[in-house]
Parts: sequence; structure tokens; C-alpha cells
Amino acid sequence: MHIAILTFDGFNELDSLIAYGMLSRISLLGDQGWQVSIASPTPRVTSMNGLTIDSHINLQQACGADAVLFGSGRKTRDVADDPAIMAQLKFDPARQLLGAQCSGTFLLAKLGLLGDAPACTDTTSKPWVQAAGVNIVNQAFYANGNIATAGGCFSSQYLSAWFLARLKGVEAAREVLHYFAPVGEKDEYVARGMAHIEAYI
Repeated sequence: MHIAILTFDGFNELDSLIAYGMLSRISLLGDQGWQVSIASPTPRVTSMNGLTIDSHINLQQACGADAVLFGSGRKTRDVADDPAIMAQLKFDPARQLLGAQCSGTFLLAKLGLLGDAPACTDTTSKPWVQAAGVNIVNQAFYANGNIATAGGCFSSQYLSAWFLARLKGVEAAREVLHYFAPVGEKDEYVARGMAHIEAYI
């Protein structure tokens, strides 16, 4: 099972790296067939706050993943306006799980993958995501079939849990949420996280 996290220059660290940490937990539990990759158009990308990381795979390789998460960042609209990048993004929700965090929802819209379904994004991105024709709902997480969106940096946990529940099972999602939850709040944290995704798995 391969999950690719699309991470572009100017990326939001929380969106890409919370998901990377949570989703990678499965391989640490012994599933050697579970792979999580940072996918970028260049070998290295720098975040909105100056953190530079190496990508694992390129965008064309990401297109073959079982699941793809569209991260967000301050240059998302530049990505959407770059035909060389957008031409590489070819996905099929009939065979792949697709998720988007915050402004990543804009890329899903530009690729024609959202249709008329409701979607989530962050408050900063909301006006221009709506201008792209997206029906934004005021909630942290929403999924329609194999496509999910989340709004707000810390909603990355819900998007990650949805990927885990769909690809590995509900108990795996619960275990990962429990592992990362603050001490003394674990049961409450898991219950809240699962409540956001249970209707969509």
C-alpha cells in the first residue's frame, strides 16, 4: 500500500508532516508493505517557514499510488497556474483514495475531481476556493466516496484517520489516533477524531 503526500514549494509543514507522521505509524507497527512518500515536482522543496526537505518520489510516481493526499501551502495558486505541474497530476478516484488539506482542495477543483460535492478548506483559502466553484461547508472534514477534504491545519488528523480507516481498518485508525493523542485525553481524543470520519468509512 502506497500513500503519496503532494508537497509543493511553500508547503504548510503541519499539513504534510502531521499526515506523514501519522500515516507512517503503520510501517512502524510491522507492515512492511506500507509506504508513505513525500511527492514533489523537484527533488527538494522549502516550506512557507523555511524548512527544506527532500522528496521521496516525483509527481508522476505519485500518480501510481493507492492513495494521494494534496497538501497545502502559500503557493498553491501558483501550482494551479503552472501547466507543466498540473499536466503531471493524473488521478482516478475510481481506483485511488484522494484527500486534500486546506488549499489542496483548490487543486482537486482545478483537476475537475470534486464535481458538485461539498468540500472543506481553511478560512484563508475559502474565498478563492469558492471562486473556483467549490461548495465549501463549514466543518473540519467531509468525504464523498473516495475523495475527502479537510479544513484547518489540525484537521490533518481527521484526514489521516480517514485514510487509515479506509486502507487499513477502523481499529488501525483508532490505534494511531490513540498513540498520538495527548496523555490524559486519549479516549476523548480518539472519540472526537472517529466521530468526524465514521459517517464516511
